[in-house]
Amino acid sequence: MSLPTTNSGAIPASVQAHERSWSAEWLAQWRLRWFILRTSIEERLAYRGDFAFATLIRFLPIITQIFLWSAIFDAQSANDSRKINTYTYADMVAYFLLVMLGRAFSSMPGLTTGIARDVRDGTIKKFLTQPVDLVEFLFWHRAAHKLVYYAVAAGPFALVFWLCRAYFPGWPDAATWATLVASLVLAFLLGFLMETLLGLCSFWFLEVSSLVFVYMLLNYILSGHMIPLDWLPGTFGQIVQWLPFKYLAYFPAAVALQRYSHEEMALELLAACGWCLFLWALVRLAFYFGARRYSAYGA
Repeated sequence: MSLPTTNSGAIPASVQAHERSWSAEWLAQWRLRWFILRTSIEERLAYRGDFAFATLIRFLPIITQIFLWSAIFDAQSANDSRKINTYTYADMVAYFLLVMLGRAFSSMPGLTTGIARDVRDGTIKKFLTQPVDLVEFLFWHRAAHKLVYYAVAAGPFALVFWLCRAYFPGWPDAATWATLVASLVLAFLLGFLMETLLGLCSFWFLEVSSLVFVYMLLNYILSGHMIPLDWLPGTFGQIVQWLPFKYLAYFPAAVALQRYSHEEMALELLAACGWCLFLWALVRLAFYFGARRYSAYGA
């Protein structure tokens, strides 16, 4: 008994309909994402003047850093090589400038508290009843924020880095440039995932302000914002090197200062990608189980 065949060997109509429905659904999802991104960009552009001024003001603390580290290095004896833990004075100034660049990508002001507020007042229920995923909405909203931020802040950043160009070691090679760009993208992803996960804890805790305070304190120390992480001693320093915090600020700065070999940069990028996947899975699980136990009342 032979199976039925078509004369022309054409794809069955049911398969074609399934492929059309899948492609239509895929296009609809990306139209929704583009709409969220475009709307958020338009909203952020309303405050572009504030962005530019605030960005320029954020560089003022680097003046304090320049004078502070100048005094520290000048306090060394004349016989000293004027290095502290392999860092020269110029390295330290360049490091803190680059840390500010990395932190500008990884910081997510208001993300955690915004999620907690939506959970507390019931606003988050719209993401439970409508076909809009909360995590995706927050991601594209933050992506729009960063796009507008850097479009407006490119001028102040370029001005400050040009004025401090003498502190940098020189132009890195193409592989280092590519790693620097990838590290900044990963810093954004890790910062978003970590703060989103912290915000989703509000499904279980009525108030997360204490958790936010602890996170910000740990982030300031363990990301390398206070001092370079390779200054931390012994076992504690080794443990910190395995945590995801270093990819928020220290890793991009160290890459730009050419303190990694090409092999080390590749391994660090793989580790950062692994942390992104792990935190993404935790975020999806937290939202899934949090939404199941959540109850919202009212209109």
